[in-house]
Amino acid sequence: TECFVFCRHCNRKRRWKERMKINPPETIEAMLRYIADRPKVREVIISGGDPLTLKDNFLDWFLGRLRMIHHVEVIRLGSRAPVVAPMRITKRLTGILKKYRPLWFNTQFNHPREITEAAKEACDRIISAGIPLSNQSVLLKGINDDYEVMKELLYGLQRMGVRPYYLFHCDAVAGTGHFWVDIEKGITMMEALRRDISGLCLPRYVLDSPSPLGKIPLCVP
Repeated sequence: TECFVFCRHCNRKRRWKERMKINPPETIEAMLRYIADRPKVREVIISGGDPLTLKDNFLDWFLGRLRMIHHVEVIRLGSRAPVVAPMRITKRLTGILKKYRPLWFNTQFNHPREITEAAKEACDRIISAGIPLSNQSVLLKGINDDYEVMKELLYGLQRMGVRPYYLFHCDAVAGTGHFWVDIEKGITMMEALRRDISGLCLPRYVLDSPSPLGKIPLCVP
């Protein structure tokens, strides 16, 4: 899928020139068969791109097909729509998502200024539909690598009922070097936050490794 915006820190920015299209029906059917044939698959993550750039009717159909696979217990959806396209979070959309609970929604606020009134309303619609909403920030030099800025962001998320879930160390992708923060600085900031704010406000600071290790914790939770 495509995205609503091109995030300057995107770990897929090398593919921005590609015109991303939805997979053809036969590919989608093959994906669903792959999941159905693997009973150990308990959770499915729908990401992209941004899945909410797709039409409501397709999302309804696709989520319905996933729900027909009995061993898929949880669906996770990742989208920046609440932040950058809050008008996309309509009553019709949240009504569709509500049908397929348990469904978890992960978004990405990176700075307190992104917590606009429109974003608050979008988050409230999601939460009011009984869908847990979590945030996955990226640590960005000159944006949120400051104790006070990060604290304001975390408090703002908590006030909206959004759980601060992860703080990702910025990936070492070409074209993002101006956003890179020293890991030591990130750890120092997180340790200071851990002393001063409640556990409900504190995300896990991790490095998303391309190795089989996956998400590597960078400090004690």
